[in-house]
Amino acid sequence: MLKYGLAAMAAAAALAAATGAPAQELRIGFINSDSGPGALIGKHLRNGWTLGLEHQGWKQDGDKLGGVPTRIVYGDDQSAKVDIGLKEADKMIKQDKVHVVAGIIWSNVIMAVSKPVFESKVMLLSTNAGPSPLAGEMCNPLFVSSSFMNDGNAEATGEMATKDKIQTVVAMAPNYQAGKDNVAGFQRTFKGGKVVETILFKVNESDYQADLAKVRALKPQAVFIFAPGAMGVAFMKQWATSGLSKDVKLYSIYTIDGVTLPGIGEAAIGATEAGHWNPNLDNPKNKAFIKDYMAKFGHMPSYFAVQSYDAPALIAKGVQATGGKLDDMAAVAKAIRKGGMDSPRGQIKYNVNGMLIQPYWRLNVIKGADGRPEIKGAEQIMMRPDSFWEKCPANMRI
Repeated sequence: MLKYGLAAMAAAAALAAATGAPAQELRIGFINSDSGPGALIGKHLRNGWTLGLEHQGWKQDGDKLGGVPTRIVYGDDQSAKVDIGLKEADKMIKQDKVHVVAGIIWSNVIMAVSKPVFESKVMLLSTNAGPSPLAGEMCNPLFVSSSFMNDGNAEATGEMATKDKIQTVVAMAPNYQAGKDNVAGFQRTFKGGKVVETILFKVNESDYQADLAKVRALKPQAVFIFAPGAMGVAFMKQWATSGLSKDVKLYSIYTIDGVTLPGIGEAAIGATEAGHWNPNLDNPKNKAFIKDYMAKFGHMPSYFAVQSYDAPALIAKGVQATGGKLDDMAAVAKAIRKGGMDSPRGQIKYNVNGMLIQPYWRLNVIKGADGRPEIKGAEQIMMRPDSFWEKCPANMRI
């Protein structure tokens, strides 16, 4: 009887595989930075993801996402540690047999993780990192972003600085893929002036005194800074005490946001950011997202939270569109790209490389009605495809 039962089970499994029957379980791995300096960002990434899952009707393993019972496993890259991120991805692929690897804050981690993920025919959904190679020569039909291409906000900042008629700039960023992408993006669109110095500091830097001394000696009209998470909090506090803000305009990206503003405080007032999420967007989805997020977590969300919030809805839509069949995750990724993204940021289309074509906004840090600093959305700066999609090989485009 046992032998017959096992044979029947094997035959059923073979039939399901042959007919493309829906998988019994959708398995998702979510890689975040839950420890180390990046945990400040990771908290918002996890919060947005959790709320997004709840809005799709998923609260625990076994609940359905896109009509399919779903299990989620989590991994911690310990804040941009490539070897740890690779280890977590390897476990998810080989032991947990995931169909999707999502999350990932850091570009150096996603660059390393992408190879084994793609080779395993697993879908990669970035809720933050957007390195230029994944938009260009290393693009893949298994890739989808719910966030941005690294250079986007930097290019928007370059356009702002050009419009503001800035002549001289010192560019600052951490020395890794995203840092280099952002400096290059700023230089690509900054016209009529010159970047007189580029300062690449170590990832998770906390002491900028020597860098600020160099800025003081160079006397630029402006500083362009990319310093996410705890790096941004440390920089902004030291910027405020340096006194440079009296004479030097500050353009920051991924530095002052819902993650860092509480820690930075009044030192952020007067700064100008470029952002792909405007918290003042007047649409029902944005208002509902902010209301529900604040009710659940007790603080204002950031763009990290928005990006991660959007991801579960994308997965659900892709799985639904393919009838719950998970044997071809490139088809799921294709369905996501073709359908676009209905986000608090608005209705947004995808490019052929899996990156979003979305608006970028000027954001000003002002003193709010309660006397505390707040981020206020202003005019739209630009909306166009990223600068690398044409490098995506034709056979890899969707």
